[in-house]
Amino acid sequence: MNSVGRVFRVTTFGESHGPAIGCVVDGCPASLPLTKEDIQIELEKRKPVSEVSTARREQDRAELLSGVFEGKTLGTPIAILVRNKETRSQDYDAFRNIARPGHADYTYFERYGLYDHRGGGRSSGRETVARVAAGAVAKRFLSHEGVKIRGYVKSVGSVSAGEFDEIDLAKVYENDMRTVPKYADAMRDEVLKAKKEGDSLGGIIELIARIPAGLGSPVFGKLDADISSALMGIGSVKGVEFGSGFSCAKMRGSESNDPFEIRDQKIGTSSNNAGGVLGGISSGMPFVVRFVVKPTSSIGKRQKTVDFVRKKEETIEIKGRHDACIAPRILPVAEAMLAIVLADHVLLKRCSHLG
Repeated sequence: MNSVGRVFRVTTFGESHGPAIGCVVDGCPASLPLTKEDIQIELEKRKPVSEVSTARREQDRAELLSGVFEGKTLGTPIAILVRNKETRSQDYDAFRNIARPGHADYTYFERYGLYDHRGGGRSSGRETVARVAAGAVAKRFLSHEGVKIRGYVKSVGSVSAGEFDEIDLAKVYENDMRTVPKYADAMRDEVLKAKKEGDSLGGIIELIARIPAGLGSPVFGKLDADISSALMGIGSVKGVEFGSGFSCAKMRGSESNDPFEIRDQKIGTSSNNAGGVLGGISSGMPFVVRFVVKPTSSIGKRQKTVDFVRKKEETIEIKGRHDACIAPRILPVAEAMLAIVLADHVLLKRCSHLG
C-alpha cells in the first residue's frame, strides 16, 4: 500500500535513486493558505545536519505542481515533487543480490520477484521526504484547528532526556540530536562512539499534541490504532506505546485508571496514563505517544549474509553514506505522520457529526 487516510488521503511515490520522490495529497479543504515555503520549512527539518547523519546532502527543494492557486488550496489534489540530485548508485552494485542484514532486500525480492538494489529503492528512508512534504500540508490545516504537535528524541543508546519544559521543546530543532538541548551533547557523544567502532545506535522518540476531544471511532477506526499503523509504517520503527504504555503491565487498575474531574468548567482527568485516548477516541487530555527506533541497519562491521539468487552464504561490510543513528531524522517524519492521521480524523468527525 502506498496511501494512507480516508478523507485526508496521502499517496507517496518514488525510489531512493530514481529521478524524484513525491506525494499527492487529496481531500485537503479549499481556501487553506499554503505556499511552497510552508513545505520547505518542514523539509529542512529532515535534512542531515552533522556527522551523526548521512553524508548524502540532497537539496530537497519542493516543487508544488497542483492544487494551489494564488497561495490558497483549491480543494483539488495537491501534488508535490522533490527531485533526487545526489545519487551514487554505484555504491550499491556489489549488493545487487546480497541481503543486507536488517534491510528489506530479501523480503522485497520474495514479495515481488525483483527489487531496486540502489539504496533500497522504495524501502529506503529517502521515501520519507514525501511523507514530510505531505505532513506540511496537514500541519498547515491543523494549525487552523488549534492543533499543535511537539516532539523530541527521548533517548539514544543509554542516554535519556529527563526533565524539560515547553521552552525546551521549542528549541529541539536547534541541535543535531533533535532533543532537549541540555542532553544533546551526551547523546551525540554516544552516537559518535558507536560510529567510530563501525556500529550504530537506536533510540526512543516522544510526540505530544493538544487535540480536541472526540477524534477517532470505536472498533476499527480507533485514533490510536490509526496512529500506531502510521508510525509503524516508518522504516526502523519497532514498537509504539501511548501514555504509560508498557509500564501499565506493572500497575493495578486503581493506579492506571485516570479519575475524571471538572476544572474551569471543563471535563478532564487528574492523571493521563491513557495518553489522551479512551476507547480509541481522544479525551481532550494531552496526547502522548512514544515509539522505538532500531539501530541503523547499515554498519561498517563485517556481517554474515547470503546471496539470495545463487543461494550462497556470503559476508558483507557496508560502506557508504549512512546515519549512525536515524532517530533524529525520523522525528520530523513522525510528526508528519501524526499530523496526517489527525487531519484525517478531524475531517472524519466533520463528516459524521453535523452538530
